[in-house]
Amino acid sequence: MTEKHKSGFVNIVGNPNVGKSTLMNDLVGERVSIITSKAQTTRHRIMGIVNTPEYQIVFSDTPGVLKPKYKLQESMLDFSQSALTDADVLLYVTDVVEDPMKNAEFLGKVARENVPVLLVINKIDLVKNNEQLEEIVDRWRLTLPNAEIFPASAKEHFNVSNLMARIVELLPEGEPYFGKDALTDKPARFFVTEIIREKILLNYDKEVPYSTEVIVEKFEEKEKSIHIMAVIYVERDSQKGILIGKGGSMLKRVGTEARKDIALFFDKNVFLELFVKVEPNWRNRDKALRAFGYIE
Repeated sequence: MTEKHKSGFVNIVGNPNVGKSTLMNDLVGERVSIITSKAQTTRHRIMGIVNTPEYQIVFSDTPGVLKPKYKLQESMLDFSQSALTDADVLLYVTDVVEDPMKNAEFLGKVARENVPVLLVINKIDLVKNNEQLEEIVDRWRLTLPNAEIFPASAKEHFNVSNLMARIVELLPEGEPYFGKDALTDKPARFFVTEIIREKILLNYDKEVPYSTEVIVEKFEEKEKSIHIMAVIYVERDSQKGILIGKGGSMLKRVGTEARKDIALFFDKNVFLELFVKVEPNWRNRDKALRAFGYIE
């Protein structure tokens, strides 16, 4: 008797900067979510799809849970909250330095979940010895008593295979939700904007990266090349000056780094044009947030 096909939604939640995106990319086997050492790099709910003849897993990376300071962060929190309502398996990701009660309200919702919860304690490569790790595991066992605990290091690919095997075991039987050749639910343009945003996060400090949004206005794909025109929006003229840099040097650097990664992602030659525009206070304006795809 042949086994029935399995499929399900596996949603990844947790506080900022614990390694959710690194784990997602490792599980999916593709670079779907942007990764930097800065918090709040993921702004949307991003799906990465793993297909085999036996199963389809729809992984969902979400923004880090935080108390919102402006409307953009309210929308980011909505993406994280929604991940609790439609999961077949929930991955709650923490790390070895985080206080279990850092976000007690959200954690309480996770504890009340009726679906299987896998608690991933990430970054265990930073732990000095087994005793320290046991203390961390015991502390989390008290906090989320119904969860299965997986100490792991997404960066070093430690224990990720065991985690994946357990996810497959927990998947419900069902037909695929997406085509078997699908990698994500996002269009090609989305990954262009994410790659450009990643380069901004890596090249600028303080408020500038968090005040930017990227929109692809032109995406012309041919057999061997892609012509892309993208606009980077900032909130103030001073930020525009910093982003462009002296004689356009900083914007050129971002463009060069982004173009290389976009070319790798699509395996084509890329011609990339970047422009910078000011959209005052866009993070707090419904109209702008709607235009940028953060609210329906």
